[in-house]
Amino acid sequence: MTRRQAVFAGFCLCCLPRALRAEAFAMEEVGPGIFQRRGPNAEASPANNDAIANIGFIVGRDGVLVTESGGSLADGQWLRAEIRKRTDKPIRHVVMSHVHPDHCFGAAAFGEDKPNYIGHHGLREALEARGAYYRQRLEDVLGPEKAGIVVYPTQSVKDGAEIDLGDRILRFTAHATAHTSCDLSMIDSGSGLLFTGDLLSVGRIPSLDGSLNGWLKEIERLKGMGARQAVPGHGPVRVELAPALAGIGRYLGTLRDETRKAIAADVSIEKAVQSVAQSERGQWDLFDDYNPRNVTVAYKELEWE
Repeated sequence: MTRRQAVFAGFCLCCLPRALRAEAFAMEEVGPGIFQRRGPNAEASPANNDAIANIGFIVGRDGVLVTESGGSLADGQWLRAEIRKRTDKPIRHVVMSHVHPDHCFGAAAFGEDKPNYIGHHGLREALEARGAYYRQRLEDVLGPEKAGIVVYPTQSVKDGAEIDLGDRILRFTAHATAHTSCDLSMIDSGSGLLFTGDLLSVGRIPSLDGSLNGWLKEIERLKGMGARQAVPGHGPVRVELAPALAGIGRYLGTLRDETRKAIAADVSIEKAVQSVAQSERGQWDLFDDYNPRNVTVAYKELEWE
């Protein structure tokens, strides 16, 4: 399957290859006891082990919570080694913010820790539907020894949930269908930081794999959570929330409005892919890789309004 075929088959391309030179990854302490690594705005390749998302961990009095596990077994192993450089406290929880492989295929690296794997209540179903496909694509790119296996959540968040690390509480919110059908966000009480997963992306074009209208609604929900700063799924590891949400909201709003205009003018989906949201090209990395799929998904949703 080519990348273009995968686009129009309805799969996120986070696990498909694109050339990238090896990156020198490093952890940054973005808050007291909170460490994050910025992933490059690229796609999976043998050079980067699908280490393309922002991942990290929070150290509490009683243990460690992994905020995102990484994009492959190799990436997760790298993250676990980084944790052990800084603390020998038990790794008690691993968050899986949604189904896309760059955010959850590192989970297997923590198996020996026997952690609680936390995910949206829709994550298991999404992994059952796509996990084997994603794993095969990762194996094709990285090899079976680096790809990892599908790991299912042991704690499913229906609406909200809390995890106490002893001196800080992590509050989880299960979102309605937006970026995907299984987006989970988290607020750290110690720092006030909001961990958005891919509900927020800065610099790297958002990937629509759920509902465009739903995503715009969830952006409004994120605005009302009381956080001033956030850790996005992609981009700088700590950003001011309001301008970052304004940026992604502008793109998604343009995608919605111009797709609606194309449908009203009886423009075919093939032509809409070439014209919709082109004003946003200079604002996002990987625009030409993802915008056509975003238009396709938006068109299929909005034509039935």
